[in-house]
Amino acid sequence: MVELATVPSGNSATKGQFMDAGALHGLIMQSLDDDQAQDVVSIPLEGKSSIADHMVVASGRSSRQVAAIAQKLAERIKQAGRKARIEGLPSADWVLIDAEDVIVHIFRPEVRSFYNLERMWSFGDGLEEMNG
Repeated sequence: MVELATVPSGNSATKGQFMDAGALHGLIMQSLDDDQAQDVVSIPLEGKSSIADHMVVASGRSSRQVAAIAQKLAERIKQAGRKARIEGLPSADWVLIDAEDVIVHIFRPEVRSFYNLERMWSFGDGLEEMNG
């Protein structure tokens, strides 16, 4: 279960709750596992890039599964009180979800192997893989 940290009462935009980057990452990894995403890899970016703390790369077996995984994940992120912007949903070959602290890429396997983001962003260390 995801733990939420309480935000000081002056911030009404989040209704008194805030999910930190670690909890958000855990929510994303659990959601991808629940929805049977394949070859899930998490790349820690903290201290290496200012775009996010983590990048998660996963595959779906088909465009339909990629779209379903992305839609469910974005919905869960929003239910947890965080923003989630989605790109690429109409074709669903490569869907990007920007959850601010965590960037998620969901690919069809052929597209993933072509772009090979893991190799580009891995920095040679800290690659966490979850077999699904």
